[in-house]
Amino acid sequence: MVCAAYHGTQDVQKARNKIMKKRILAAVLTAVMAMGALTGCGSTAGKDNYTIGIMQYAVHGSLDNCREGFIQGLAEEGIVEGENLTIEYVNAQADNGTSAMTASNFVSKKVDMICAIATPCAMAAYNATMNTDIPVIYTAVSDPVEAGLANEDGTPVGNITGTSDALAVDAQLKMIREVLPEAKTIGIIYTTSEANSISTIAEYKALAGNYGFEIVDSGVTAMSEVALAAADVASKVDCITNLTDNTVVSALQTVLDEADKAGIPVFGSEVEQVKAGCVASMGLEYIELGKQTGKMAAKVLKGEKKASEMNFEIIEEAAFYGNNKVAENLGITIPAELSDNAAALFDEIITN
Repeated sequence: MVCAAYHGTQDVQKARNKIMKKRILAAVLTAVMAMGALTGCGSTAGKDNYTIGIMQYAVHGSLDNCREGFIQGLAEEGIVEGENLTIEYVNAQADNGTSAMTASNFVSKKVDMICAIATPCAMAAYNATMNTDIPVIYTAVSDPVEAGLANEDGTPVGNITGTSDALAVDAQLKMIREVLPEAKTIGIIYTTSEANSISTIAEYKALAGNYGFEIVDSGVTAMSEVALAAADVASKVDCITNLTDNTVVSALQTVLDEADKAGIPVFGSEVEQVKAGCVASMGLEYIELGKQTGKMAAKVLKGEKKASEMNFEIIEEAAFYGNNKVAENLGITIPAELSDNAAALFDEIITN
């Protein structure tokens, strides 16, 4: 009897221990899941200070303006550099390896967000943050779908969103035809590794015939190849038009020099190129594009939205920019219909 009672007591105690262990395990699992819910979404809601890693692919006016506008857009939403915002800025100098390294460094530092300026940086940032909670906001990406950053319907492929600087190709062709009524051929120089350039070249070729143009294109793999490509293209065409190709735009002066030797105009893709010596452009205002991006970033930082929930955005309307000095030098008359409705006209060539 004593032995049976003893064993009965042991059985009861074992059952109680099992129940207690299950309760402890359930409590631990609940706590872990709660922590995962807090950290898994990468939320910065309620933070007093933020750190953003800004990576810019190259040094040129449009990308610089994007960065400036991005910071302004954040400030307009109450996130101000030097007050509640720390910015770590790196320029990749048009090098894909540097872009990848920069993105990885930002991830190691656990920044609250990465702002990627231009397609190569956006792709590098997305790859680096894929298994993290760090959101990526990009800008100056001409074709987010072609770059693998968005789905066909504009939804993000991950914790990444931003703004596109897709060129108004049809409007640019129409403008070139108005400025150069006798022209037949347009030259384009592009970087073969830039996804945005590949898709834009295809669009130019698809639409050029509507305006009686033939596209003559030449691909480069590095900035050192731009001079040779520009000289070759300039000898074959009536004018050159620029894309938002980061490598080529970084070597804009080289393109302008070769075009000048051939006595042909270069059309830009945005206002800074027109200031620097392109004759005209149906382009975007990149400071405004940057501001739009900054406001999107602020929503993510404040916890109002997740990057994964926001479709990429674009600026709908392109505006005309012209350079009267360049036109005069080339003996070109800018039609009154364009100049009278210009967003800006410049009477000098401004080089930095």
